[in-house]
Amino acid sequence: MSDELVLLSHDDDVSTLTINRPDALNALNASVLEALDGAIERCAERGPRCLIVTGAGEKAFVAGADIAAMSKMDGAQGRDFARLGQRVLASLEALPFPVIAAVNGFALGGGTELALACDFIYASDKAKFGQPEVKLGIIPGFGGTQRLARRVGPGLARELIYTGRMIGHEEALRIGLANAVVPRRELLDKAREVAAEIVAVSPRAVAGAKDVMNAGAHLALDAAVELEAEAFADCFGPEQHEGMGAFLEKRPPKFK
Repeated sequence: MSDELVLLSHDDDVSTLTINRPDALNALNASVLEALDGAIERCAERGPRCLIVTGAGEKAFVAGADIAAMSKMDGAQGRDFARLGQRVLASLEALPFPVIAAVNGFALGGGTELALACDFIYASDKAKFGQPEVKLGIIPGFGGTQRLARRVGPGLARELIYTGRMIGHEEALRIGLANAVVPRRELLDKAREVAAEIVAVSPRAVAGAKDVMNAGAHLALDAAVELEAEAFADCFGPEQHEGMGAFLEKRPPKFK
């Protein structure tokens, strides 16, 4: 295993980003967040069609933020740390291609927040989620108070954040936090299968759909569907001609 804190690998149009601090259960400190920021920037420059995010080792996706590091912070340092995490996860969320979280183990605190910044989540049968920050005398600081409610609804998000309760893969699936649960040994294969489905369709259409869904989530419905109409119109061109032509000619499309 490399000494790099974040690993980035590429397989044709699918990239994989691995948080690589297994001895510390992939906990997020400032160094890991800076390394993650750099990896996201390199991935954006490369421009894959899909990105898979996972954690190194058998135990954890990301077990949370580094408590030993946070225990020495004052309020100003805590604010800076929160803003660093928020900025990095916002850049992950804003990537113009789908990002799949492959949660292989513990995803607590910052780990749940990292997964929530991805487009959707596949969980292993060993995965556990939670926002246990209140048990440490703090609140989620990397976007969890906002993204969790948008994913599972405000009532459930409030319950999980106010109690700090950890949930297993079955409950994560039931409440819509995880899209699917698979055995751990099959987790990356599942993510790669879905990534291959994404690669097979129009990259411009997928990017447009992601952009509109992200932007529209913060708007009133009438404004959001106006964004949709504009993005729909922007799709008309070479990829639309290829997709519709292939359909009419009864052949698989060949998108570039």
